[in-house]
Amino acid sequence: MERLPYLKLALASIALGTIVSILMMQYDWMGDAASTAAGPIDTLMDVSIIISSFVFAIVCVALGYALVKWRVKPGDEGDGLPIHGNTKLEIVWTLIPTVIVLFLAGYSWVVLNDIEKEDPNALTVNVYSQQFAWTFGYPENGNKWSEGVLHVPVDRQIDFRMNAQDVIHSFWVPEWRIKKDNVPGITTDALITPDKVGTYQLICTELCGAGHATMRAQVVVQTQEEFDRWVKGLESEVPEDLLLTADQAIELERQIQEAEQGIDGSGVDETSAENVDQS
Repeated sequence: MERLPYLKLALASIALGTIVSILMMQYDWMGDAASTAAGPIDTLMDVSIIISSFVFAIVCVALGYALVKWRVKPGDEGDGLPIHGNTKLEIVWTLIPTVIVLFLAGYSWVVLNDIEKEDPNALTVNVYSQQFAWTFGYPENGNKWSEGVLHVPVDRQIDFRMNAQDVIHSFWVPEWRIKKDNVPGITTDALITPDKVGTYQLICTELCGAGHATMRAQVVVQTQEEFDRWVKGLESEVPEDLLLTADQAIELERQIQEAEQGIDGSGVDETSAENVDQS
């Protein structure tokens, strides 16, 4: 069998990979950055794009060479040669992806550890999500409550503690990069340090019902002094029902249904044993 032109194939792959990488890096995939985590995450994304570009180039060059070199000649209707395989090639194409995956996994781990280092001076903000609205509590400031508008100080780590009241939602401010699910029955955490003053948008990125596309909130990043003035001006405290655990909320609903003689006064108690799916 004719020996493959490995050097030419390698040079062609490098050339194509370089061209694809340059083209792919011309686009700002992540958009504006406004948190300390954005830089490391964007760099990880760029590295992944470059590696993927060269993998794509190797596959395209190998496929193109095979199509040209071993294409069926016009009129040839015979069977191909009974080739057993190439053990070395199979080892190579298994080993290379394994090394790439392990490298990216290790790099991602390092980035994650870096952006999740907890600051003892972090500000705690409770995030409450429900169809189809965001509300926020500030336990360090008298548990004050804000509906639909999130204010945070710049250059200070924020410990967002997220609670879903009904279904799964997802907390995401694109400029901060961090995305975290809000899951009913548990509290999830996200550590984010905004580093640019400005107004942004909080978006729910988990399909949560018919009004999912409208589930947004304004995010205001301001100086510590401006934040202190704003939070002092809040008058309402977090409603007690938002502070309940999932079990406590179910028990409260049961008590309400008992007092109202079932669902909306119908006499049907959806929490009774015969009306609950035991499967």
